Amino acid sequence: MMNSDFANLARTEKIRDYLVYLRSVRGVSDRTLQAYGSDLRRFEDYCENISLDPVKAGAAEVRGFIGDLSFDGIASVSVNRALSSLRGFYHWLMVSELRKDDPTELLRNLRTARNLPVFLWEEEMAGFADLPDTAHILWPPRDKAIIMVMYSAGLRISEVVSLEADAIEKDLRGARVVGKGNKERRIFFSEECRTVLAEWLPYRNSTIPAEHPTNKLFISRKGRALSVSGLRWIIAQYAGQSVLPKKVHPHAFRHSFATHLVNSGCDVRVVQELLGHASLSTTQRYTHVDIEGLKRVYSESHPHGDRHIVGKEQ
Repeated sequence: MMNSDFANLARTEKIRDYLVYLRSVRGVSDRTLQAYGSDLRRFEDYCENISLDPVKAGAAEVRGFIGDLSFDGIASVSVNRALSSLRGFYHWLMVSELRKDDPTELLRNLRTARNLPVFLWEEEMAGFADLPDTAHILWPPRDKAIIMVMYSAGLRISEVVSLEADAIEKDLRGARVVGKGNKERRIFFSEECRTVLAEWLPYRNSTIPAEHPTNKLFISRKGRALSVSGLRWIIAQYAGQSVLPKKVHPHAFRHSFATHLVNSGCDVRVVQELLGHASLSTTQRYTHVDIEGLKRVYSESHPHGDRHIVGKEQ
């Protein structure tokens, strides 16, 4: 994002400065920056309506803003994101000695429904990974490699498109990736994933044009690096070929990776490290998925499970 773009995200000088700080110091992605900018721009509009400088807003004004969002029918998760954006802004003002207090300090997030992440069971994941071989669409060697890398390493979609070929270890056992906050971590590839990567790399290397070289691992048919939207579109095409009774999206592979590790007894802190989560609480939701897995096994295996109930007495 160019510096001139920050003027489009915010009208207030200090909010623009904060967004520049997020980009240049914190290293947030364009997508995250757009989200923060959208939230803070909405708060700017609220403050403008009551003739108030956002820098000088108090707890009452912030509470009124949050109340207006809820009244307008904004989802609780989006309201909480807006509150998180404001917390970050006022914390930055205090650290920068531009303000002595934090008007968001005593405000709590709204309650939200706890939705378990969409994931695929092991047999479902195996079936989806086979789709490039059977659907005969797009570019099977690349597409199978994408699916296997995302699942085998539990990568975010942004991490997949930014993964570079020379970051892959020579024996294809793993790689180094840069995740959120420019934090680097090591990832690992399964034996099956290594086999698929070995099949994909010759196609990749022979497709990249000499006049437009790229080091990205995954490319288009024209040899250009894939974008996030392009990769999401590819997965959507295979999701359309799938018979699974659930909505399959790129992040579902990451959820599946984590769920399968937890279900196999992997320590949640190890899963946290492999996923690149900053907070353990983010990873702990997969322990709830584990409970759902136990329920599923009970339902399918126990004599009193739902699978064996063919009717109810009237």
